Amino acid sequence: MTITPDAPAQVLRTAYQKAVADYWNSEKDPVNLRLGDVDGLYHHHYGIGDYDPSVLEGPEETREARIIEELHRLESAQADVLLDHLGPIEPGHRLLDAGCGRGGTSIMANARFGCQVDGVSISESQVEFANAQARKRGVDDKVRYHFRNMLDTGLPTGALQGIWNNESTMYVDLFELFAEYSRLLAHGGRYVVITGCYNDVTGGRSKAVSRIDEHYTCNIHPRSAYFKAMAANGLVPINVVDLTAPTIPYWELRARSSVATGIEEPFLTAYREGSFHYLLIAADRI
Repeated sequence: MTITPDAPAQVLRTAYQKAVADYWNSEKDPVNLRLGDVDGLYHHHYGIGDYDPSVLEGPEETREARIIEELHRLESAQADVLLDHLGPIEPGHRLLDAGCGRGGTSIMANARFGCQVDGVSISESQVEFANAQARKRGVDDKVRYHFRNMLDTGLPTGALQGIWNNESTMYVDLFELFAEYSRLLAHGGRYVVITGCYNDVTGGRSKAVSRIDEHYTCNIHPRSAYFKAMAANGLVPINVVDLTAPTIPYWELRARSSVATGIEEPFLTAYREGSFHYLLIAADRI
């Protein structure tokens, strides 16, 4: 079953959603596009793991190309870690990439598992771009992207074995979101999220976290909100991984690159001071 298209007024339900869609429809940030140009996998998330220090050495004229390739390697490594936590996925299963961006992780999931992957985004330009990439790779029979709201996907109840959000939950209400995922997942299906969240223990949003919110027109949630909303919707965490330390090298390298946007220092400050965490949460539908 494919998703039938809806009119934009039905997909974009609030003025805030329209503002977010406008932001991503016009976004052409080199940090997303140049990294994706390396191998045609266009991501909209960050990276994890130590970077190879040799990229900062060697001939000056090729230094920037080496940094771009290494940043892309780190962001694809982050996507691989997410996919590692989906559990056993068979070719006959169906997955959902919610807030799919330009679709890189969906293509990686199809290549790994051989199954159908649907991606949804409220950005029409992202959906158009992602579908073009799927056609270019010859996987558009299995990987399809749709202009849809992740809070109301239109997919059939119980049809999915796995769902993930990769740095996109800060744009929606978590209780609404996980209610939709609880509906979509088959019994025993798996949900995985990688997200930045602020640390409730240290209080409210720090100055650095507030700067990140402002930069991306988002609303970063407290860490506790994820677990409360999951518990309320039959999603039971099976694995929680703190990726805060592993993501810091990505930001350190990005700050030294030509694709730096100025938001690198707030991220580094927030992570180092402990007001911001980078978490992976895997939860099963009961």
